[in-house]
Amino acid sequence: MQVTGSGHPVTGQPTEVFVAELPRTLGELKAHPLGARDRVLRSVKDELRANLLARLRAGGPLFPGVHGYEDTVMPQVVNALLARHNFILLGLRGQAKSRILRSLTTLLDEWLPVVAGSEVNDNPYAPISKYARQLIETQGDATPIAWVTRDQRYVEKLATPDVTIADVIGDVDPIKAARGGHILSDELTIHYGMLPRANRGIFGLNELPDLAGKVQVGLFNIMQEGDVQVKGYPVRLPLDVLLCFTANPEDYTARGKIITPLKDRIGSEVITHYPETVSLGMQITAQEAWTRRGGPPVRIPEFVSEVIERVAFEARSDKRIDRRSGVSQRLPISLTEGVVSNAERRAVSLGDAEVVPRLTDLYAALPAITGKLELEYEGELVGAATIARELIRRACDATLRDRVGHVDADAIVLWFEQGSALEVTDDVPSAVLRRAFETVPGLLELVSFVGLAPSGDTPVEVAGCELVLESLVARRKLSRSDGGQYARAPHESRRRHGPEHES
Repeated sequence: MQVTGSGHPVTGQPTEVFVAELPRTLGELKAHPLGARDRVLRSVKDELRANLLARLRAGGPLFPGVHGYEDTVMPQVVNALLARHNFILLGLRGQAKSRILRSLTTLLDEWLPVVAGSEVNDNPYAPISKYARQLIETQGDATPIAWVTRDQRYVEKLATPDVTIADVIGDVDPIKAARGGHILSDELTIHYGMLPRANRGIFGLNELPDLAGKVQVGLFNIMQEGDVQVKGYPVRLPLDVLLCFTANPEDYTARGKIITPLKDRIGSEVITHYPETVSLGMQITAQEAWTRRGGPPVRIPEFVSEVIERVAFEARSDKRIDRRSGVSQRLPISLTEGVVSNAERRAVSLGDAEVVPRLTDLYAALPAITGKLELEYEGELVGAATIARELIRRACDATLRDRVGHVDADAIVLWFEQGSALEVTDDVPSAVLRRAFETVPGLLELVSFVGLAPSGDTPVEVAGCELVLESLVARRKLSRSDGGQYARAPHESRRRHGPEHES
């Protein structure tokens, strides 16, 4: 049988292993290159360190799929691994903390030999469970060997207040004792928790502050002395495991805290952050958002993607939104998917050959924004939907300013000032909207002049016109109703806000 692995720990390229050729007994293991005693006996932290150094020498990507941390977070994670530290990733929601932990498996060897039937991945040369010790004593070189993949060596647990010591460490199983005829103090009656089952691998614990204090105390021994005790019986398991945690600073006061002795035992604390630039955020969103759907091809204008990303950036600086909670990177990802879905619905109903999102689609995807905003008191008074609409308009204005700087839109504003109005909804064909935009003096010419859309690309031209109109709404030069009607701005609004929003 041939199995394709998840990739070489250094190059990351897929490798093929013929499982039938792997050693199946302890005797075969001793004679096989993969069974070299020094290699099998090395700790998981030494294994990670060796493979990490090899990858650094090869110059390949350390953690594929994680962007924006190359000069900040990743060097600190690398240092923690080289120092053989247990570490914690501390940051707000949506900062790729769990993804970083899961990507650590790429630094593990592709295959690891264990004593077959062991619940704790016993090392054939140094077993820690009574089951494995007895098996090797009775069968010697005929002891059966199993092989686990690098992905099977990663165990992850979400910390919640109801997690118990038994869940993490283990407990005595009376049923196992009765069936095997053992007394309760016999080691063979233990039902191992998730931590022992992660032996010779990586144990990731998300949202550490949510873990009850007494359970955090239960982690002391494994972090300092390297062993655990089960149910008060004199059973010591010298586990070999890399412990990694994540935490949100908000949790320290909202739901719980990391107790001081445990925090003192964590070797490194690495602070994560949101994307520092809009372009980097766009790269992450493009990677994560589900846009290839198997139907009509999806083409998202670049400035529409930029507006979507800027919605998150604007939200992170809005005083009405709780900064302690943060605005997750999942917001632009979900918003992109919602925008594409609305454009897809329109394309299918109108029989369009491709899906091209417009800015009106952002308003149809408001639930992707409102559900991810934690509001302060002032924000609650205004409402999430109102704030979300403001964020869209500010994002449009910031995108237009960043791309073209000052634009002369006086003719456009004057047309609306004279009493004209324009209704733009998300279910109207692009060709119809383009003819409507032709009635606004200078609008299409401006879109073409500043390079938002090539001439003849009707869907993108329409989206560019919407960008200009939304920017003027943000500057209080125009007004926009919830139904999508653009009209002159109220006189009081123009007088009060006009000068400070001039381009």
